[in-house]
Amino acid sequence: MSTSAWMQLVAFLAVLLLLAWPLASAIGALMAGRFGWGRHVEAPLYRLAGIDPDRGQGWLAYAVGLLVFNGLGVLAVYALQRLQGALPLNPQAMSAVSPDSAFNTAISFVTNTNWQGYGGESTMSYLTQMLALTVQNFLSAATGIVVVVALIRGFAGHCAQVVGNVWVDLTRVTLWILLPLSFVVALLLAGQGVIQNLKPYQPVQTLEAVAWQQAKAGADGQAVKDDKGQPVMDKQSSSTQTLAMGPVASQLAIKMLGTNGGGFFNANSAHPFENPSAATNFVQMLSIFLIPTALCLVLGRMVGDLRQGWAVLAAMTLVFVVAVFVATTAEQQGNPVFAVLGVDSQASAVQAGGNMEGKEVRFGVNASALFATITTAASCGAVNSMHDSYTPLGGAVPLVMMQLGEVIFGGVGSGLYGMLVFAIMAVFIAGLMIGRTPEYLGKKIETHEMKMVAIAILVTPLLVLLGTAVAAMTEAGRAGMANPGPHGFSEILYALSSAANNNGSAFAGLSANTPFYNVLLAVAMWLGRFGVIVPVLAIAGSLAAKKRIAATEGTLPTHGPLFVVLLIATVLLIGLLNYVPALALGPVVEHLMLQAR
Repeated sequence: MSTSAWMQLVAFLAVLLLLAWPLASAIGALMAGRFGWGRHVEAPLYRLAGIDPDRGQGWLAYAVGLLVFNGLGVLAVYALQRLQGALPLNPQAMSAVSPDSAFNTAISFVTNTNWQGYGGESTMSYLTQMLALTVQNFLSAATGIVVVVALIRGFAGHCAQVVGNVWVDLTRVTLWILLPLSFVVALLLAGQGVIQNLKPYQPVQTLEAVAWQQAKAGADGQAVKDDKGQPVMDKQSSSTQTLAMGPVASQLAIKMLGTNGGGFFNANSAHPFENPSAATNFVQMLSIFLIPTALCLVLGRMVGDLRQGWAVLAAMTLVFVVAVFVATTAEQQGNPVFAVLGVDSQASAVQAGGNMEGKEVRFGVNASALFATITTAASCGAVNSMHDSYTPLGGAVPLVMMQLGEVIFGGVGSGLYGMLVFAIMAVFIAGLMIGRTPEYLGKKIETHEMKMVAIAILVTPLLVLLGTAVAAMTEAGRAGMANPGPHGFSEILYALSSAANNNGSAFAGLSANTPFYNVLLAVAMWLGRFGVIVPVLAIAGSLAAKKRIAATEGTLPTHGPLFVVLLIATVLLIGLLNYVPALALGPVVEHLMLQAR
């Protein structure tokens, strides 16, 4: 890893912490209700909806509220896609989205996954992009944040029967956290060249004419063939190009801040209208990690011990730095096949300039590898390069980041509550070692909590591995593979890992916009999201009802280096061990094959 790459990483982490500290203070005050002026704005909304903001809810009512809220979101997004041909703000006259694609996209954006089997600029109208997709970017992010806040309340509470009010929490997170931050970031991005308009797509004159051949069609619409049965080709040329327009900056801001990741354009953050420069690239990377980092510090504030938040943040950061090192080093070394083929006159195994396949020149290897690690560590899924073109080890890093359960920073809220589940597991293991009842943040961890922890940890590996097996064993699943052998298997494994862990990025070689994959991935996304959320809320309710106990000499300190190491080991061993055989069949075999050439 080069000096410039280290400097970029250090600068990124330093600016991130500088911004996250005041944000954590604001979020902590907000969720504790310490903002008198905001209550006057919220009051009419609660009266209109018939909600008593002072009435708390138990974990079950909280969970049911979230399920109903998000279920209605699925119906709304699906309906808007199916009806978009008859709705306004559709200057390109986009037709209705197919039923299976609309179903997949509705589940995808509601679960904060934002998996896209379609090209945004050729499929979705402006109204659908704004009213369906952008709105769900806000609401799915708010869902993740309120769940982790409810879990923290469980740790901080004392013999409490409630974990909060889901409608109040959703309102406050959306109104006072996500909207203001998105407004600021959208203005910043628009000022740096990200487009924001409602214009029809614009034809422009190109510097050079483009020529190509196209099969000649007969009156019946079928290709005309010559005496040898070959298609008759017509020469075509054009000196114009159509540029897609749209309200990009407003969607892009919440796409990053909410760790959503769905691109306005098919090329996502590799598109120059969506990510025009190194400055916007840096802002987008900061936006992805900003709220997850702040929430770690919110944990410390709400439980009354800032060291607890710093310990969790330290564990996340250490794993993240190692991942960046591996990904960047692998991409800087490039493809050894170049030397074997005699492309490199030095007969060196190092590709000049590193592996630039699938990367934008304006970002290069360093910024691309850092972005890829950030977006898969944070359950975002936005991409500024094609992960399918990475080296086997470089591509394995995003895959592993997802398979760890998206807990290395992770999605807004979901990353922290996932890491806290592993923290509970870590203290349980430590308790078994010394023969004491495990405790974490002043609460005893008992049978019920461990059952819920087991469900939360195992649900995503089951979805990933079973889904991958089904896709690899069926003709419909194999039909989407663009590459045979280990890399094709990696494409399928990546898609299921991305869906079940609610990331949304993809190995671009897999053709997943088919009824088979649209349904399979939609099921994985929904169960991967709420199959974890419900057990986490059950843990929150159980912990809230318990007494807070004082630490004794036999209590494992959960704020020091020993606990950080234990937490990292738990994440790596338990989170990753399920996937080792699958990884061996994919990126590991591919790397060995590449080195053997």
